[in-house]
Amino acid sequence: MPDEARRRIADRYELLEPLSHGGMGDVWRGFDAVLDRPVAVKLVRPQAVTSPQLAEEFEKRFRREARVTARIQHPGVPQVYDAVLDESYEQLFLVMELVDGVPLTAYAHPDERLPVSWAVAVAAQVATVLSYAHEVPVVHRDLKPSNILVARDGTVKVLDFGIAAILRTDVTKLTATGSPIGTYQYMAPEQVRGARVTPGTDLYALGCVLHELLCGRPVFTGDSEYQLMTQHIAATPTPLRELRAEVPAELEELVLDLLRKAPEARPVDVQAVYERLRPFLPSSADAPEDALGALPGGAGPAGAPDPTGVFRRPYAPRSRAGATAGEPTAPGEAGHAAQAPVPALTPAQREELREQIREVYDHCAALWDEDRFSQAAEVVGEMVEAAAQVLGSESRAVLALRRRRAFSRQLAGDHRAALPEFEALADAFARVSGPHNEATLDCRAQAARCRGELGRVTEALAGLEGVLESVRAVDGDVSENAVELRRDIGMLLLAQARPAEALHALEPLHEDLCLVYGPTDEMTADVAETLAVIRLDLNGPGMSES
Repeated sequence: MPDEARRRIADRYELLEPLSHGGMGDVWRGFDAVLDRPVAVKLVRPQAVTSPQLAEEFEKRFRREARVTARIQHPGVPQVYDAVLDESYEQLFLVMELVDGVPLTAYAHPDERLPVSWAVAVAAQVATVLSYAHEVPVVHRDLKPSNILVARDGTVKVLDFGIAAILRTDVTKLTATGSPIGTYQYMAPEQVRGARVTPGTDLYALGCVLHELLCGRPVFTGDSEYQLMTQHIAATPTPLRELRAEVPAELEELVLDLLRKAPEARPVDVQAVYERLRPFLPSSADAPEDALGALPGGAGPAGAPDPTGVFRRPYAPRSRAGATAGEPTAPGEAGHAAQAPVPALTPAQREELREQIREVYDHCAALWDEDRFSQAAEVVGEMVEAAAQVLGSESRAVLALRRRRAFSRQLAGDHRAALPEFEALADAFARVSGPHNEATLDCRAQAARCRGELGRVTEALAGLEGVLESVRAVDGDVSENAVELRRDIGMLLLAQARPAEALHALEPLHEDLCLVYGPTDEMTADVAETLAVIRLDLNGPGMSES
């Protein structure tokens, strides 16, 4: 497909960058221009469509399967937002929730054994997801480590429900020329043979995944696709305890049961699998380190998310800001570090970079005009990273870009992300331009406003009052910055249920606004209305305005 055509799908979804490539299609990081949110867009290859008649049947199947998949209501299944089939039937797009996570393929290594509780917690979360899917009923058909992500908070996400069903063909037998849908290393015997696919097919794949998590290698490792497929049909899997002695015997038995050749010999359903996993899961009463080999906090590999957390602290609140390790930061956000030497640019390279930055500002302005502030923050953020590498994270150009990104986040209502950016920018501008520079004070003020939006009103008040003191010393009491600060301070006092102090702050502000901007000015009228409400609150409805 031409690059230009990839930029926009259905006049709504913009494709930004490829995230992964697989046998069934490519996944792109995209953006929903209507709802101003990031999305994942899967470009599916409908290889079964070879004629207009098949195209019509494929469209019907696609719509049906996409709707059925969207009925799986579980946090472990990324939401399906939209399904788009182009007029030529050559491209099929599934628009889904974008998950910030790492696939299990990153964690399964024969030389780095995962803690048993980490592996079991992942399998238990997958089992929970499958229980909701099988109830619909939806059979995944292609469960494998690359389709299972562990998100930052430890939540396990199962991807690509329905894709295998959408793309299924009648040519799936081992002796046929076509390829069966599924991945050979995790394919159940009945799937290899082209027999009926049932929830038991997913149980077999789950057994393959759990075996690999516990010992670091797949159940079977044939030299060819044909050999792998025949191994799944006829070969006996190696018991886990022969590969890793500390695996509990009951867990080894469960994996062997999941890998039974006959579907009816496997556990009766996924709920039964979950019950057999439960004894090896941590509970809310468990110490951070348990007898099954969990690291402190249930952690697995260094820096990996903790899938045991949902069992140790079920339905726990989100971690407080700054309490989660491993969060990504923009250049300069982690405090003032020594600046790495930046490469020298030729005049032509410098002009090219300036032009790129100008284009980013233009793109950002266009997105702001459409109220697409979240996407604007992403667009500017990409330029921040590129420019910081060659100019330094505290060059004036990069600081200006970071400031635009922070404002975009703030306008999008993402005050939690905007706050640390404004704080870091205030420190950076203070170092570069001085503590009383306009940009320094503005970033301090915006950081305080973010705190107010996050409910940290006392801190917000202290921050705004400190900025106001500096602004008054330079620009007086009725500059544009000063009157906005005075109004915000009054509103925060009111939010703290301190109406008398709010009245004391806003009455002189209203007098100044009347003199400088006039009684019909928008801010003047807003402050007058607020004062009327405060007076009613303090004195009762019988009190007339002075």
